[in-house]
Amino acid sequence: MKNLTFIGFLLLGLAFLLYYMLPEFSFVKLFEPISLMGILAGIGIGLIIGGIVGYVSKGTALKQEEKKREIKQLRKVNEDLEKQAAELARQQTATYTTTTTENQNPPNY
Repeated sequence: MKNLTFIGFLLLGLAFLLYYMLPEFSFVKLFEPISLMGILAGIGIGLIIGGIVGYVSKGTALKQEEKKREIKQLRKVNEDLEKQAAELARQQTATYTTTTTENQNPPNY
């Protein structure tokens, strides 16, 4: 958005420069109705284009933010599942070692 503002001021300055370079330049002519209509039309078109660009860029930013939130949530779920898998593997290993130890040493009668 800051870049659009800069470009807008740059183009406005360019328009004034071109108007100043006219052979019949007069500062008073700048405030005549036809000149004011041109200036206001340029400003209006700039605001319309700026609004459209701002709307599109805001929508894009919101979509990217939503994707970042989804990725963060999926990573959290993935970490939880990995912890659960590690816990199950540890429990199964503990059960397996207990069972094999009992089978290797039969009780003496």
